[in-house]
Amino acid sequence: MLPRYTIFDTPILRSIMPPLARCALRLAGWRMEGEIPNIRKAVFIAAPHTSNWDFPVMMAFVFAYRVRVHWLGKDALFRGPGYWLFRWLGGIPVDRSRTGGLVAQSAQAFQMQNDLLLAIPPEGTRSRASGWRTGFYHIAQTAQVPIVMSYVDFSRKVGGVGELLIPSGDIDSDMQLFRAFYADVRGKYPALETEVRVAKRS
Repeated sequence: MLPRYTIFDTPILRSIMPPLARCALRLAGWRMEGEIPNIRKAVFIAAPHTSNWDFPVMMAFVFAYRVRVHWLGKDALFRGPGYWLFRWLGGIPVDRSRTGGLVAQSAQAFQMQNDLLLAIPPEGTRSRASGWRTGFYHIAQTAQVPIVMSYVDFSRKVGGVGELLIPSGDIDSDMQLFRAFYADVRGKYPALETEVRVAKRS
């Protein structure tokens, strides 16, 4: 499931990318906010997700914070040459047409790894949806790892991390905490933002 070799394992790049990322963010007017919690395993919420720009900006902050992150992305990104590129960047393809299995596989990956930070965009799409998909929550709950509320706020040009939450099992109650935290965080295209609530089942 996890790529065996990523950009974070590449000797020269893993050394030069953090200062380059911090410099690029500073020149572009972005700033970092918050500190990465001292934990070895966690699910990171990657929100809001409204454009293709979210990924490169997110990766810039990943390098700037000097963290090794894997992330879940739709399988269409991993077709052709994109497979090797995005796997090298820490990506894990997800086939959204298939139901079940992802939560168990992700939880198993947490059990098998000594260190794993997994970033998941809960909207599952750049377009406005009926609500957040709950896979990220069930993965964290099943793996018994915390959820970190991370973000890229285009309105303030700030990216970073905030509160850490241990899933209570009451997803509706915990979703209210997510809603409060992300209330003032804006994506690149606010009109495409998905409301922070459990998505309606079709």
